[in-house]
Amino acid sequence: MQRREALKSLAILTGGAVLIPSCNFEKEDILAAYSNLQITSTQQTLLSAVANSIIPPGNLKGAGDIAVQDFILVMVNDCLDKERQALFTQGLQEFDAYSKKVGGSKFLKLEATEKEKVISAGLAIAPGTADEIQKSVREFLSITKRFTIQGFMMSEYIMKDIKPYSLIPGSYKGEVLLSSISNPKING
Repeated sequence: MQRREALKSLAILTGGAVLIPSCNFEKEDILAAYSNLQITSTQQTLLSAVANSIIPPGNLKGAGDIAVQDFILVMVNDCLDKERQALFTQGLQEFDAYSKKVGGSKFLKLEATEKEKVISAGLAIAPGTADEIQKSVREFLSITKRFTIQGFMMSEYIMKDIKPYSLIPGSYKGEVLLSSISNPKING
């Protein structure tokens, strides 16, 4: 009986020793999780700055403060087709050059108002008149804007701190004064 227990313990230890090296959660390994995209940490920082320019911090946290760039990368990696992934990646790679052309400097070195002008100019590029680089920058900014807003509005920060989520049907209060309502509840 003791031999069975010893063999069982040995099997559990061996299995644990095999799994431990795969449980590495360093930042570079997380970037490797985006298998369809070739994203570096510098490009992730640039994406964070673009998202933070779309939803800047103020009274509320900004998009960069709640790591919306990770949500963007997961959505692009998992939900878009290969063609749009390639346009997104190419646009991200060409965005600093576009920023130098439009704003006069790399995007990370620009002031907040200049960043907004670069993003607005990129989103205003007409689809039919654009060359390949402008088309990829426009697609990159379009996808980034869409997923920034979606990721920000569906974040834990918004759902818990700003507009608390309550499950349907929620609490019923027959008579309530309008002046006593403080936080709106989102049902649904």
